[in-house]
Amino acid sequence: MTVQESGAEPKSAGMKDVAAAAGVSLGTVSNVLNRPDRVSPATRAKVETAMAELRFVRNESARQLRAGRSRVLAYVMLDGSNPFFTDVAAGMEDAADAGDLSLFLCNSAHQPAREAAYLGRLEQQRVQGILITPVDPDAPLLGEIAHRGTPVVVVDRTPGGTTHCSVAVDDVYGGEIAVRHLIEQGHDRIAFIGNHTTVGQVRDRRLGALKALHEAGLGPDHLVDLTTTALTVADGRGAGERLAGLPASIRPTAAFCANDLVALGLLQTCANLRMRVPEDMAIVGYDDIEFAAAAAVPLTSVRQPRRRLGRTAAELLLAESEPDHEHRQVVFTPELVVRASTLR
Repeated sequence: MTVQESGAEPKSAGMKDVAAAAGVSLGTVSNVLNRPDRVSPATRAKVETAMAELRFVRNESARQLRAGRSRVLAYVMLDGSNPFFTDVAAGMEDAADAGDLSLFLCNSAHQPAREAAYLGRLEQQRVQGILITPVDPDAPLLGEIAHRGTPVVVVDRTPGGTTHCSVAVDDVYGGEIAVRHLIEQGHDRIAFIGNHTTVGQVRDRRLGALKALHEAGLGPDHLVDLTTTALTVADGRGAGERLAGLPASIRPTAAFCANDLVALGLLQTCANLRMRVPEDMAIVGYDDIEFAAAAAVPLTSVRQPRRRLGRTAAELLLAESEPDHEHRQVVFTPELVVRASTLR
């Protein structure tokens, strides 16, 4: 009875099997896998042919065990449902591919305990480095992991110290240019929609909004806070219903949303309630995800260099192994992309 007929799993070919089939030493097979430039083209071709015939797959786990470090980077993102973070991850993947590395994605979903669990698993797996958009950029655990030898780069947040490299966007400036644009369009009572009490980036965007009002000679009472529990389309829809329920005499005529998902939800509610955008309600989002331009009313948004943000973060992480490496805090400047949702 054959092995296949007995139902047993066929045995995977190993390096010794490849060496025997190719008529070379085990060291030559190892060189073909790890240092191909040391092997003549003819010998390399023999070994590669043997690998193909035997369906050989290298044991990366064994190699990692010997090296003490994997060829894997990991990104712990804050919200896997937000296209902003997947765009950032795409930039990280560009840098990982260039370094012949893999990228693992983890979603903390804004949950500190879940974030800590992922960090523990990644450290145990001996990943080459961790990229993270943390719930708390100053969490002691991040420093502890780096101290134990796993490099950490903070993404889309700037930690208080210089323990890590970080890559972020100037969110205060982003909020400032968003609200300045609305003021220039004639609005002097503006809603701010987002969870600024719990998310640092949103808090900074609101600070920028207040700065723009102050520069225009308008007090903080001209910013109407509609606080949300999260930053989803559903939160935007709910905020729109709350806005519509305000008396017309005090209802804001414009809204600055903490991200594009919230802005898209608000846009949906406006359409359902037959509130015209931008005539009855001008809307500015944040991030400029792909869906912003494709909305029923194309959305004005503060653009972040999402892919560049991720690529730069991964490049900083890979540079951690350089002997003269110094931690850097890179801050990009956002730009306002004006579309129909604010132009009367």
